[in-house]
Amino acid sequence: MNAEGTTTVTTATTDDVTENVTEGAEGFVRVCALDDLPKVGAVQADINGKLVAIVRDSAGDVHAIDDTCSHANVSLSEGDVEDTAIECWLHGSRFDLRSGKPIGLPATTPIAVYPGKIDGGDVFVSVTKEN
Repeated sequence: MNAEGTTTVTTATTDDVTENVTEGAEGFVRVCALDDLPKVGAVQADINGKLVAIVRDSAGDVHAIDDTCSHANVSLSEGDVEDTAIECWLHGSRFDLRSGKPIGLPATTPIAVYPGKIDGGDVFVSVTKEN
C-alpha cells in the first residue's frame, strides 16, 4: 500500500511497533503510524499474537508479511529490503513482498502476505485472512 492505500510493501529494522493495536472493521488493526516506518526497511509488529513484518520497499510501498522465514524460523524484519524483496539475514533466502513467494534459495516455501491499508497516516493490517 502507498499513501493512497493502493499497494503493499514492507521494510526491515529491529524496531518494534506494537503499541496502540486497535481493531477496526473487517479485522483491520492499526499497527503504527506511517511515519514510524523506516524509509526502506521493516519493523516487527505483534498483532493478536501473530508476528508480522511491516515493510516499506524502495518504491515507498508498504507490505505486511509473516515475520518468520519459512526456511530457518528466524525474523524476516531483521533482514534487508531491496526493491520488492526482503532477504533473510541468516541464510540469504529472499521473498517477494507482494506474493510471499521465495525468489532465492534456500527457502522453497512461501510466506503469508496480509492485506493492509493506509488511512489518515496510520498503517492497518488484517491477519484474519491472507492475500
